[in-house]
Amino acid sequence: MEFLVATNDPVRCSFLLLLLRDAGFRPVLYDTHMAAAEGSISAIRQRIAVPAEQAPAARRFLQEAGELY
Repeated sequence: MEFLVATNDPVRCSFLLLLLRDAGFRPVLYDTHMAAAEGSISAIRQRIAVPAEQAPAARRFLQEAGELY
C-alpha cells in the first residue's frame, strides 16, 4: 500500500474515498480511530492509501482532479 493523502478533514476523506472508488481504485482509510481518539488537537491525521501498483495512476488522477496538494 502507498499513501496518497493525509488530512484531518473527515469530509475530505469521505469525498476522496468516493472519488477514488468511482474511478476504479481500491483505496483504504488508515488511522480513523486514532484520529478520533486524540480529540481536537489534530496531531494524528487520517491517511488514504491504494495498492502499490495503483499508486502512480491514483496520484495522477487526484492531481488532474485538483485534489492532490
